[in-house]
Amino acid sequence: MKRLLGYFVRGLVLTVPLFVTIWVCYRVFLKVDGWLGISIPGVGFITTLALITFVGAFGSSLLTRSAVSVLEDLLARLPFVRLLYTSTKDVLSAFVGEKKRFSQPVLVELGVDSQVRLLGFLTQASAARLGIDESVVVYVPHSYAWSGQLLVLPSTRVRLLATDSAEFMAFAVSGGVTDFPEITR
Repeated sequence: MKRLLGYFVRGLVLTVPLFVTIWVCYRVFLKVDGWLGISIPGVGFITTLALITFVGAFGSSLLTRSAVSVLEDLLARLPFVRLLYTSTKDVLSAFVGEKKRFSQPVLVELGVDSQVRLLGFLTQASAARLGIDESVVVYVPHSYAWSGQLLVLPSTRVRLLATDSAEFMAFAVSGGVTDFPEITR
């Protein structure tokens, strides 16, 4: 009976994430297809991906860079729009842009004698612009959430880790249940 229960639990672990992923993707496809008025599931989603890729290619050309810059300057002048646009752009750029901010994993020691440590990402190598010399800025993501904690602390309490930042982020956000990324020394 115990073996049968183990098989059942293993089956849950294998099937539930698969079906949840398929269901969420299907719902996203239907939603995007509904926005575009397309009745074939997935075609609207693929069309959206192609359009976003086209906009990225078009926005990368020399001719359109100045137009993009003018548009961004215009958006930066509008009070509510500026907050929404720049915040969204900064968060997205931190993960996938040319100016990735979560590229340097770190280990943060909370106190001098503390055995408690946090995992995070160095986002600013100096906090001098904040008027805090010999300090750094570290973002510590929360597990299973799109939020985190921003810490400003002495640089002596931060140790850089030589590991893949994407694997490190997956480890931190999963609450430590994914495989720990290899740290090279």
